[in-house]
Amino acid sequence: MGAYGAPPTGADTHGAGGRIDREGLVRRHNPVIHKADALVPFSVGNGEFCFTADITGLQTFPDFYSTGIPLFIQSNWGWHTLPNPNNYKLEDVLVETDVHGRKVKLASIGDVKLEANQWLRGNPHRLGLARVGLELEKRDGSSVDLNDCKDIEQKLDMYSGILTSRFTVEGQAVQVETCCHPTVDVIAVRIKSALISANRLAVKIGFPYGSTGGGKDTEDWHSPQAHKTAIIGKAENRTDFKRTLDNDLHYVSIAHSAGGKLSETSRHHYELSPDKSGESFEFIIAFSPDPLIAKLPSVAESQTLCKGHWKDFWNTGGAIDLSACTDPRANELERRIVMSQYLIAIQECGTLPPQESGLTFNSWYGKFHLEMHWWHGVHFALWGRLPGLERTLPWYQSVLPRVRKETKLQGYRGARWPKMIGPDGRTGPTGAVFLIWQQPHPIYYAELCYREHKDRECLEKYSDIVFESAEFMASYAWWEKDNKRYTLGPPVLPAQENFHYLDTFNPTYELEYWRWGLKTAQQWRTRLGLDRDKKWDHVIKHLSKLPVKDGLYLAAESVPHTWTDSTCQRDHPSMLAACGVLPGATVDREVMSRTLDRVMKNWNWQKTWGWDFPMTAMTAARLRRPEVAIDALMMEADRNLYLPNGHNHRKGMIVYLPANGGLLSAVAMMAAGWDGAPKREAPGFPDNGKWKIRWEGLKPMP
Repeated sequence: MGAYGAPPTGADTHGAGGRIDREGLVRRHNPVIHKADALVPFSVGNGEFCFTADITGLQTFPDFYSTGIPLFIQSNWGWHTLPNPNNYKLEDVLVETDVHGRKVKLASIGDVKLEANQWLRGNPHRLGLARVGLELEKRDGSSVDLNDCKDIEQKLDMYSGILTSRFTVEGQAVQVETCCHPTVDVIAVRIKSALISANRLAVKIGFPYGSTGGGKDTEDWHSPQAHKTAIIGKAENRTDFKRTLDNDLHYVSIAHSAGGKLSETSRHHYELSPDKSGESFEFIIAFSPDPLIAKLPSVAESQTLCKGHWKDFWNTGGAIDLSACTDPRANELERRIVMSQYLIAIQECGTLPPQESGLTFNSWYGKFHLEMHWWHGVHFALWGRLPGLERTLPWYQSVLPRVRKETKLQGYRGARWPKMIGPDGRTGPTGAVFLIWQQPHPIYYAELCYREHKDRECLEKYSDIVFESAEFMASYAWWEKDNKRYTLGPPVLPAQENFHYLDTFNPTYELEYWRWGLKTAQQWRTRLGLDRDKKWDHVIKHLSKLPVKDGLYLAAESVPHTWTDSTCQRDHPSMLAACGVLPGATVDREVMSRTLDRVMKNWNWQKTWGWDFPMTAMTAARLRRPEVAIDALMMEADRNLYLPNGHNHRKGMIVYLPANGGLLSAVAMMAAGWDGAPKREAPGFPDNGKWKIRWEGLKPMP
């Protein structure tokens, strides 16, 4: 299996029309824009490193884009920690909560030691590594602003990974080609313009300090004294830098066409001036946590490798072709499918769980929300690209000792996976510390790996995270002696986060996930020749039943007014996930079908998140209601908007990649089916003659 999976064979193609023309499928959705839009920058990346560009193909007008999707360069290795003179540590922010008569200490946000909370939440934070833009002059010597850029045409060729940007300044054409090297963190740029020979075009490069501002305030450009940019190597057409931010180091190299000159314009700011004898100029800028190698790839080499990389990506793993469909929604759905694959490949195929905004910019300081990793990563397995998910599992194993230690301090066994966490494995204080639906996730990921590998090596490789997750889950479930059952909570914060954790117990989705996770962990023990764990079996047997009232599933047993109080019908309709995201072994299909109808009719879809739509579609598919699945997936709602660059967008969360990942999981399931699905082609799509699906290389969902 290659980096992204195996190429499909002819026998893998389903639906009429023969093998899918994958190049044609991708390129018919290549985005093209003709004006600047702050919400529509384009990005190039390699899964571990990402560069976001404006209409010039670089980062020339950051102020304009700061009102929408900002222009950053981010990586999985680029993190920064501010000084900690007060020696803040996790123990400083632990808050005691009564859990069935026992005091449990968790890192919950409160007004206790606010400064410690802020430092621990904000550190480490993901860095914006640099800003690379054009310096353009008009004939009168004044600087070109965005309004001076005319005749804009910018095209992202997703099949080659090359971004081509064209515009004019006072009638003079500028063309910029931008790509990211597939295996090293290099941005390669080729510029063509008569402005070069007129000495009116240069490249400006700046290096910022790290910031705990959160959100889009990832870079601090106002503290030049707090960091260092040192030139550590100078050769013909190349300059090497060492960047020092407190105790964090990384390296940058800039190599360029002959005759170019790099000069310092101010502290941490440089100008790269092309040779004025020609009308073309090339440069690469490389980033690394370690000193860079002596020979760097050229622009031509980078483009060649980039084209080969993306051709390989698109021709391995799965594909869905909707071109023969006559439903008017089909073309837009196909566009979202193709662009979602690209967006996730450039920034979420790395060795760490992704943050919700990927490597585009920071959300929650760049840290990961582990409950969201399912939505970011499960689709890789379903699309025949398991390595995209499996590459993240060693991180779980690397932080397991620290997670176990924190879990033990809480009085539980095993590993309680935090809600918010950084690369070092330390819990980030959060108001959502009582979330639990991330706990079975590592079991799900490991099971997806086993479905692919089917060998003992896989079982032994991931048994630690499976068993430690299950051990916590069993110790967390509370035994009610009077009712002779196990409950989840209180306190618990369900996936539908609008209920107070101190009053909430037995959320529907979490109950079903607990049962599925423990049963699957027992299967792993059996496969390895181990005895079943008696405590796990006791929890499985006596876990509370899914809560039902008036023939409908509730958000939680503690919320009997789920369907009579409209304030309960917002955020995630997570009761649906019990049969959709999960196989729903204990779910009554008729009750869930009625619940689905009520959700579709009454839910406040303007107060949801982007993955709620594919989640609902998965439930409809399992209930054999494919028309509802399409209606949910393509619902016209502000929270289900996909921009021209493919990003799911909502107010307050400008870029939300869990929606893109959820979309890919849902359509893979609808096309390839699931365990126990109806024996027909594309069982999750309507069989009404309007949806003629061709697909290949997909895997059925558990």
